[in-house]
Amino acid sequence: MQLIAAEEVARRLNWQALVERLAATFRQGVESPPRHHHTMQQPDGEATMLLMPAWEPGRGEERGYIGVKMVNVFPQNADHGIPAISGVYLLSEGRHGQPLAAIDGAELTRRRTAAASALAARELAREDAETLLVVGTGKLAPMVIEAHAAVRPIRRVRVWGRNQARAQAVVEEYCQRFDCEVVSDLQSACAEADIISCVTLSTEPLIHGDWLREGCHLDLIGAFRHSMRETDARCLTRSEVFVDTYAGAFGEAGDILQAIDEGEFARQDVRAELAELLHGEKAGRSSPQAITVFKSVGASLEDLAAAIEVWESLATAKD
Repeated sequence: MQLIAAEEVARRLNWQALVERLAATFRQGVESPPRHHHTMQQPDGEATMLLMPAWEPGRGEERGYIGVKMVNVFPQNADHGIPAISGVYLLSEGRHGQPLAAIDGAELTRRRTAAASALAARELAREDAETLLVVGTGKLAPMVIEAHAAVRPIRRVRVWGRNQARAQAVVEEYCQRFDCEVVSDLQSACAEADIISCVTLSTEPLIHGDWLREGCHLDLIGAFRHSMRETDARCLTRSEVFVDTYAGAFGEAGDILQAIDEGEFARQDVRAELAELLHGEKAGRSSPQAITVFKSVGASLEDLAAAIEVWESLATAKD
């Protein structure tokens, strides 16, 4: 079994190829049971283990792949100066179930998350979208810049964060490629953005629906628990809302669940999940003036697709 480190994962996941791999996997479908949550009591607090299995169904002689991601979430790690989230992805072949590789889970997750948002933007954002506003300055911020620029003609990047120094660091990383600036007035920045990508751990709305310009696309990544949200309900009621999967959205997407709790939004108001868009079963953006929202919480399908892309890219390189 091969051990594949984060640096190799980054080299192997070309953005265009990863977006195409995700699109193909969403169209074909995989078996993906609900993820397992296990609470672990630790001397310095509570931690969580997440297990996310998925496998390709057998098709004739094609047996596909089997995979599972294990993620450990230790919030108390911040006190020790180490990441709160760590993980590993175990990829096996589907004919006999033999392990192929153990892949760095954190880098795989970062890249597949951003690529899923880029895939949604490819389907929903206006084709002439040039200005990207990134809300948040964590490890996903650079990823969404790279990913969205792979599917839309991004020329201007604006970065907002509570920590101005971290926002400036993101800007400095990309100022040679884009017209790139830190912004402090989030309302004004929203009024000028074609795509807004939110990658925060906020529990209070950062983006307000009345701030959104006609024709923009709002990409919501951060609120992956019921208690979290990055938007007010007005963002949803003004918009055409799409999700990565219905199961994830109605199980964990705080932006949607809290708006439902407030009586401002209903499940049937979600227009489609990503697979329906890609199959052409449901329509995307209704007009150039429409505001679109894509809410993701992540799916094991995406992890499996990214892991296969890493493995097959390595195999091609060896040939």
